[in-house]
Amino acid sequence: MQTKINSIINASIQVKQDIIEKGELAVTLEKVIAVITHAFQNGNSVYFAGNGGSAADAQHLAAEFSGRFYKDRKALPSEALHCNTSYLTAVANDYSYDVIYSRLLEGLAKPGDVLVGLSTSGNSGNIVKAFEKSKELKVVTVGFTGAKGGKMKELSDYLINVPSTDTPRIQESHILLGHIICELVEKNIFG
Repeated sequence: MQTKINSIINASIQVKQDIIEKGELAVTLEKVIAVITHAFQNGNSVYFAGNGGSAADAQHLAAEFSGRFYKDRKALPSEALHCNTSYLTAVANDYSYDVIYSRLLEGLAKPGDVLVGLSTSGNSGNIVKAFEKSKELKVVTVGFTGAKGGKMKELSDYLINVPSTDTPRIQESHILLGHIICELVEKNIFG
């Protein structure tokens, strides 16, 4: 059992080592940090969207901005789009689950806002439609995916594609990279 446990931990470490070696992800992270910093400084919002574990990660990262990360500071306008269950179940029932995020963006988002979509495959229908709607609304899109990027690859203004095809390892890296963004955006804005 300990051998298996250590094997899983080593697999997680290896993905993170691959991220370091894949230097373009750090370059993309720098750009995303600048874009989100700029959005907040201009009074824009940052929205997060995901499904399942990625929805949990979306909610976690949104809370780092709207709550706090390291600093006791003012709240930043950030929200995970799945948190209104009445809206979510009504739209999924009356229209389609695929439009739950795009429809909400239609009502909330404005040019200069940022949408961060998390999908390990990059092919989640509701995230893809949200990214398509974001293009219409002039909302910046940041895709968090696995190695291939899926359909989100072409729709993302910035793609953070973790070099793995293993869902748990991808999600562990998404939260690591998301935390880096939250920490450095907070530092940019609040010193």
